[in-house]
Amino acid sequence: MRTKMVAGNWKMNKNLQEGVALATELKEQVKNPTCEVVIGTPFIHLATVCELLKGSPIKVAAENCADKEKGAYTGEVSAEMVASTGAQYCILGHSERRAYYHETPEILKEKVLLALANGLKPIFCIGEVKEEREANIQNEVVKSQLEGSLFNLSAEDFGKITLAYEPVWAIGTGLTATPAQAQEIHAYIRSLIAAKYGEQVAQDTTILYGGSCNEKNAAELFANPDVDGGLIGGASLVAEKFTAIIAAR
Repeated sequence: MRTKMVAGNWKMNKNLQEGVALATELKEQVKNPTCEVVIGTPFIHLATVCELLKGSPIKVAAENCADKEKGAYTGEVSAEMVASTGAQYCILGHSERRAYYHETPEILKEKVLLALANGLKPIFCIGEVKEEREANIQNEVVKSQLEGSLFNLSAEDFGKITLAYEPVWAIGTGLTATPAQAQEIHAYIRSLIAAKYGEQVAQDTTILYGGSCNEKNAAELFANPDVDGGLIGGASLVAEKFTAIIAAR
């Protein structure tokens, strides 16, 4: 039985005090969720928010980690550092990291390996840009992303990965894949995993939808058999909206 999940990605929003206030609000409101609840916070929030949420059902994710173990890499944050805060998850491969910081499949492969080596569970993002969707090559794109960064893993390690399908054209644009589009590509992604690792691993893999998923469309998206939850951006910054999405799962 695969894990149902709603994960928030705060991105570069909320200073420390605002982040603590939001995490406190969520702690008070999220008592007995029917799915795994994760919030992804900026690095500077991690230690404080992890301590705050001890004993709560809400888990914490970093939004990134370095592709190096340690050393003279000024400004970077290693997977070991992330794990030392008490965070359990790490968001990797987000389209913003790929686009703005030129993260390649090879770099992401290293990040995944380091996250796993330090006991973190990656939430790994894949998805196509608008031009690729218009050219109808979205399947080739997600296949290449999986093969480039994840399909080197053993079946055991792959089983620790949560996937997040994010159509890049829908992130922050107000556009959303239709429930049918979401189901179609989620089912295709699951078929790729089955071909590589077998049907059981594929059925056990959690695949989230991300891309302008909000409290209004979440229930319809989550009703699809291959959509196991959501990776939520803007709506995760408002407690009422985020808890409504959790309730939809």
